[in-house]
Amino acid sequence: MDKIIIQGGVPLSGSIEASGAKNAALPLLAAAILVDGPVTYRRIPHLRDISTMMTLLAWQGADVEYDDQHCLHVDTRPASKSEAPYELVKTMRASSLVLGPLLARFGQARVSLPGGCAIGARPIDMHLKGLEAMGASIEVEQGDIVARAAKGLSGAIISFDQVTVTGTENLMMAAVLAKGTTVLDNAAREPEIVNLAESLRGLGADIEGDGTNRIVIQGVERLEAGEMTTIADRIETATYLAAGLITGGDVTVTNVDPYALEAFLARVKDTGALVECGPDFVRCKAQGRLKAVDIHTLPHPGFPTDLQAQFMAMMTLAEGTSVVRETIFENRFMHVQELARMGADISLDGNTAVVHGCARISGAPVMATDLRASASLVLAGLAAEGETTVSRVYHIDRGYERIEEKLGKLGARIERHSISENWMKGAQLNA
Repeated sequence: MDKIIIQGGVPLSGSIEASGAKNAALPLLAAAILVDGPVTYRRIPHLRDISTMMTLLAWQGADVEYDDQHCLHVDTRPASKSEAPYELVKTMRASSLVLGPLLARFGQARVSLPGGCAIGARPIDMHLKGLEAMGASIEVEQGDIVARAAKGLSGAIISFDQVTVTGTENLMMAAVLAKGTTVLDNAAREPEIVNLAESLRGLGADIEGDGTNRIVIQGVERLEAGEMTTIADRIETATYLAAGLITGGDVTVTNVDPYALEAFLARVKDTGALVECGPDFVRCKAQGRLKAVDIHTLPHPGFPTDLQAQFMAMMTLAEGTSVVRETIFENRFMHVQELARMGADISLDGNTAVVHGCARISGAPVMATDLRASASLVLAGLAAEGETTVSRVYHIDRGYERIEEKLGKLGARIERHSISENWMKGAQLNA
């Protein structure tokens, strides 16, 4: 079990390159199930969730391998298993993304109900209602979703009760090989949705309207072999920009689309920081103490829920009082009690947090509870006086590629320490 140790108080500065986006790469990998030929993937991040998806595809019988150019090659033609068992997907929420592709290809699928971070229920009922509208029968057996469509899927008009990113992706992929036309109303508009649609079009899919709340898919008989390239990780990018700001530094992230960060950067400007954008870079520079700013999480193009914890960490040291409202997930304030251990002054009332900015916070042992919460604790540790130890960092590894190396390039005093399982067992026996 690893932990990250940070000696805080160093302003970060410099430039780093954004990694490929985990939230874009996972549906792209799931889409390989639909393709009648090999797919070459570029800019796939090396993350725990990505490894899990690759292992799942290989278990199903696909050929999965990296080449010496750091490209991933996936050929699902040899795959014969239409399942995603619990032991393979228990740590990954995105496991549900294979349901639609498996059902479209094999006419049946058995997918274990997903696991992952405990930040909310994230029900997949809208996925299942959509597949039923397309002609599938759905049952739940011993914790598995069992879907059948012996005669194949047919196009349908599907209106989501609320915006769902994975639901939009899942049904869009299922509809690609369905008979007729499928319309997804109240669809998610995230850049990752657009990345998936553009990639599928490159392989022969007929999709229109991605990036809007109405997506129209005309089913085709097959998808051809080709390439898919993952977009930059906008959440990782904003996290590193926030690391610069919370430490009073000056950080630039390259190979990224600034437009995808519009809502975040608008709030950063309100703090009084300098923001500069170019065609493929973003720079954020602190200009004195940050000013308190309110945020309200919303589906894209609103403020991302995946950046709420990181922005809150920034606000713990801002001048004034900020109000943070979380409207996407009901359990996404678990980082608050850990920030409080470092001296942050935060009060909670339902889905609202009130953050009273402090002049300083102090290093402390803290525990990560989910992916983005863990990032907020790292940010706080970078700005805190003294030493901060972040445990349970396997959460971080689900979404940040070599976080200690990238922050180290910016001047952070940060190290990863590993505790061997044998040592832990010995400690337990001696306790």
